[in-house]
Amino acid sequence: MIRSLMTVKFTPTLLLAIGLVSACFSANVAAQETATSKNPQIVIHTSMGDIGLELFADKSPISVENFIRYANSGFYDGTVFHRVISHFMIQGGGLTPDMQDKATSEPIVNEAPNGLSNKRGTVAMARTGNPHSATSQFFINVQDNGNLDYTDQNSSRGWGYAVFGKVTSGMDVVESIRFVETKTVPPYSDVPVEPVIIESVDVVMATSGE
Repeated sequence: MIRSLMTVKFTPTLLLAIGLVSACFSANVAAQETATSKNPQIVIHTSMGDIGLELFADKSPISVENFIRYANSGFYDGTVFHRVISHFMIQGGGLTPDMQDKATSEPIVNEAPNGLSNKRGTVAMARTGNPHSATSQFFINVQDNGNLDYTDQNSSRGWGYAVFGKVTSGMDVVESIRFVETKTVPPYSDVPVEPVIIESVDVVMATSGE
C-alpha cells in the first residue's frame, strides 16, 4: 500500500527556521572553503601539462615549508619525473634529464605520523631506507597505497612516507605520465624513455610567513 504524502503548511515560523538552517549551512561551507584556501597552492608546470596541488601546512608544516623553499629557489626547474610505475606512483624533483642528482639541502624529519594516508592523488615525500632522509624528491600516488602509511617507529617500513598535499587539478596529466613508456638507466629502473620534465614550480598562494 502506498502511503499518502503528508501536506506541510509553510508557516512564517517554519520558513524562518528553514532560513536559519540554510544560513548556518552556508556559513559552515564558506568557513570550510576559507580554511582550505589558506593552504599553499602550487602549480607544477611539466612538459606534459600542468598539475595543481594543495599543500597541507597544518598537518605537514615541515614538509610543506621544505617543498616551498625548493620551489621558490628554482631548484625544481629542469628536473624530471625519473621514476614512473603505472600502478604505484610517479616520482620526481631531484634528478636532471641526464639522470644526475642535484645537490640538496639537509634532510627533514619524517612527518608520516600526521594521520594522512597515501591515497590516490596525494603527494608525499620520497626518501631512502632512512626514515628521516627526505630532501627534495616527492611522489604522487596514482592509486591508494595504504602500505606506505605510518604504522609504527620500529622499522623503516613502519615509519611510512609523509603525505603533505594532494592534486587539485591536472590529474589527467598525472594519468598520462603514469603510462609513459619506461626503461632502465642503471642504477635506475622505471625511467621514462622520453624525459618528463618539470619546467617550473609556481607557488600561487602560500600561508602567511612563507
